[in-house]
Amino acid sequence: MAALYVVSTPIGNLGDITRRAVEVLGTVDVVLAEDTRRTSILLRHLGIQTRLVSAHEHNEAGRAASVVAMLGEGKKVALVSDAGTPLLSDPGARIVREVVAAGHEVIPIPGASALLAALVASGIEADTFTFLGFPPRKGPERAELLEEVASSRRASVLYESPHRVAKLLVDIAEAAGAERRVAVARELTKMHEEFFRGTAADAALHFSADEVLGEIVVAVAGRTVDAPAEGAVDELAARSMADALLAQGQSPSGIAKELRRRLGIARNDAYRIAQEAAGE
Repeated sequence: MAALYVVSTPIGNLGDITRRAVEVLGTVDVVLAEDTRRTSILLRHLGIQTRLVSAHEHNEAGRAASVVAMLGEGKKVALVSDAGTPLLSDPGARIVREVVAAGHEVIPIPGASALLAALVASGIEADTFTFLGFPPRKGPERAELLEEVASSRRASVLYESPHRVAKLLVDIAEAAGAERRVAVARELTKMHEEFFRGTAADAALHFSADEVLGEIVVAVAGRTVDAPAEGAVDELAARSMADALLAQGQSPSGIAKELRRRLGIARNDAYRIAQEAAGE
């Protein structure tokens, strides 16, 4: 049947490929790969000779149109990323959207996922969680994401470069508190797999001590302080805390951040109370 198969591939250990994934990769007409060089290694290991075509962030628009055309001809196409489950912080979303819009089948082939592998072994309560992908490197977008991590009662999961993970952990400790629980997974399923489980402050220290190598997933525990009912603000408690923080020399923005982190109140209310405390 003509369809686009979204195929999960190993994130490190090649033994994690599923039988169904092997069958699909060996029987489709074309495999779309984020990096054909990396995927060719996997296909050679599996003894598969299916034609590879690149599909990355720079050519995704053109590839989407060609995939729709191939499906219209009755062909079967597989989509893979460099590792793990495609579309999660990887290209491919536009291709899937256009295939769906054209009325063709999209069939997921489940398998390895760094996101889920890290989360289930993290020791962090994650009945509900938010996946945030790679954080912005700087600017208001990064500050907003860190505030979301700090104030959310859900666990947060992020991907990060090994060269920037120590800075991310420092920022999480500052935004969410030094004692916020985190788990950092490195090189999942590979020979040098590592889990660090502890406080944000301890994790920041651990990963700043030496050069960090490999793929990184960071899971952050949700805020445990009971939040007020939605829309409700304990003005007295918030104003008292704002006054105390102001007396300690905190800036209005710093006060607002602490009000959001500790009391879980909305951004606009936190900034309003902080500005009123500072007489602005």
